[in-house]
Amino acid sequence: MDKPVPPGLGGNFREQWAVQRRVIGALLMREMLTRYGRQNIGFLWLFIEPTIVTLLVAGIWTARGLNQFSGIPIVAFAITGYSAIQLWRNMSRRCINAIEPNQALLQHRPVKMLDIYLARMFLEIAGTTTSFVVLSVVFSLFSEQISPPEDILKVAFAWFLLAWFSMGLSITLGALSELSSLVEKFWPPAIYILYPLSGAMFLVSGLPHGMHEIVLYIPLVHANEMLRDGFFGSHFVAQYDLSYLIAWCMGLSIIGLGISRLTVEHRLS
Repeated sequence: MDKPVPPGLGGNFREQWAVQRRVIGALLMREMLTRYGRQNIGFLWLFIEPTIVTLLVAGIWTARGLNQFSGIPIVAFAITGYSAIQLWRNMSRRCINAIEPNQALLQHRPVKMLDIYLARMFLEIAGTTTSFVVLSVVFSLFSEQISPPEDILKVAFAWFLLAWFSMGLSITLGALSELSSLVEKFWPPAIYILYPLSGAMFLVSGLPHGMHEIVLYIPLVHANEMLRDGFFGSHFVAQYDLSYLIAWCMGLSIIGLGISRLTVEHRLS
C-alpha cells in the first residue's frame, strides 16, 4: 500500500496551488505583524509611508518651480517617478538576506525559499500600488495640478511590467545574497547610482540626442517612459521598447529562479 504524500509534496495541481496560497498567505500575515506590529496604525503604515515620501518629493519640486519650465504636470511626474523608485528599491532590499532571519520556517516542508521572497515582494507591491493609486485619484479629483491618466490601461500594464521586473531583480539579488555577502554591501550604493539613471527624474526626449541610445539600454527607463506615456503622453514624445522590457523581465525571472535553485542545493550540500 502506498504511503500518503505529505501536504505540499505531491498531489495534483489544484492541491499544490491550495497549499501554496495558504503558505504565502500565512507568511504575508507573519511579515506584516513582524514589521508593523499591532500597535498604533500598524499595517496602514505599509502605504502611508510611501504616500508621505512621494508627497514630500512632489512638494519640493513644485516649490522650486520646476513646473514652470514645461507643460508637463510636475505632480504627476513626481508621483509616477518616485512611486516607481520605491517599488524596485524596497522589493530588492527586502529580499536581500531574507532567508537568514526566517531560516526556522524552512523546517516546515511546504515552505520554500521562494515563498519567503514572494511574501515580502507581494507586501511591497500592495503598499506601493495602494499609495500610487490613492495619490493619483486624490490629486485627480481635488487638484488642478494633475489630470486623470490619458490611457489607464497603459498605466496599469506599465505598472505590471515594472512590478514583474522588480520581482525578477529582487529574487536574483536575494538568491545571490545567500551565496555571497558582497551583494549586501554592493547593492545599497548601486541603488543611489540607479536613482538618476532609472528614468524617474527625467524624460528621454528631454535629454541631449546623443544620450538617448545610452539611457535606453536601461530597462527601468522603458518602464518609466511607458508609465508616463499612459499618464500624460500628449505632453511629450515617449520612447520605449515594449519587447525589450518584457525580455528583461523574463530573463531576470529565469535567472533568479535558477540561482534560487542553486542556492537550495548549496544549502543542502
